[in-house]
Amino acid sequence: MRILSGVQSSGKLHLGNYFGAMKQHIDAQEEHECFIFIANFHALTTVQDAKRLAALTHDVALDYLALGLDPNKACLFRQSDVPEVTELAWILSTVTGKGLLERSVSYKDKISKGLTPSMGLFTYPILQAADILIYRSDAVPVGKDQEQHIEMTADMAGYFNNTYNCEVFVIPKAKLNDAAVVPGTDGEKMSKSYGNTIDLFGDPTAAKKRIMSVKTDSTPVDEPKDPEKCSVFALLRLFADADETNDWADRYRKGGMGYGEAKKRLVELFETTIEPARERRAKLADQPDRVEAALAAGGRRARELAQLVMRDVRQACGIVVARTGLPGG
Repeated sequence: MRILSGVQSSGKLHLGNYFGAMKQHIDAQEEHECFIFIANFHALTTVQDAKRLAALTHDVALDYLALGLDPNKACLFRQSDVPEVTELAWILSTVTGKGLLERSVSYKDKISKGLTPSMGLFTYPILQAADILIYRSDAVPVGKDQEQHIEMTADMAGYFNNTYNCEVFVIPKAKLNDAAVVPGTDGEKMSKSYGNTIDLFGDPTAAKKRIMSVKTDSTPVDEPKDPEKCSVFALLRLFADADETNDWADRYRKGGMGYGEAKKRLVELFETTIEPARERRAKLADQPDRVEAALAAGGRRARELAQLVMRDVRQACGIVVARTGLPGG
């Protein structure tokens, strides 16, 4: 099975990125053909500083490699190393109705949070669909809250196939993960856009401070508490094994335990999980050529596949390009 997914290079990666996507990607490389891209075109909707975007893109690669992604098993690449994806996005936009984009829950949510409603943000689902379709992906790992993106991609693939009476695109399926939406420090979905994240590789003291600041209710220590309504418990269960998770759930329901105890244990679990990767990342940071070589190799592999798909797309819709001898020509 060919699996495709990406992570935006719009800020430091955080626990939401890890449990919502990255961990799945790393696990999947052992059984599937994985294409993992760093979405720097998408990041332009929020990052418009050249040096910062370049640095953040490099940082995402460092994070993936430190967490265990093997470039010999999975194809790790920059979105911008496959320029054909923007060509496909335009072509998809010519067969996609405005109404589909207006129904995007993600767009409405971001606008409600104060993001500028640029055309890039509005047409984000089209570029996202191009990312998926250009590699003929069978499945895309997502959380339940992102399932609409895959449904919209399937719609766009269908629009193109029906318009041009062809079967150019594979209709992708969402590969739902087991993790619930990862809550941020304010109880909302953890997102860079909302400023409620816990960074993966920030300073350990800063990470501890963020964890200890996770919002909780005012239930007194002696009173029973509902673990299913607590952001601290939701985060803790992502790190802890089943036995420990059940033990904490029992303690919540019995009462006599303050949220601070759960937060302190969450800090310990966070460090146990992240510290080894933090050390690997520090070593990789001293080898920028190694990181770049992995990205360049992944980009070449991804672009070769994308060019084959684009030849079929152009043929289907009658786009003629001169044979220049240059890549894609």
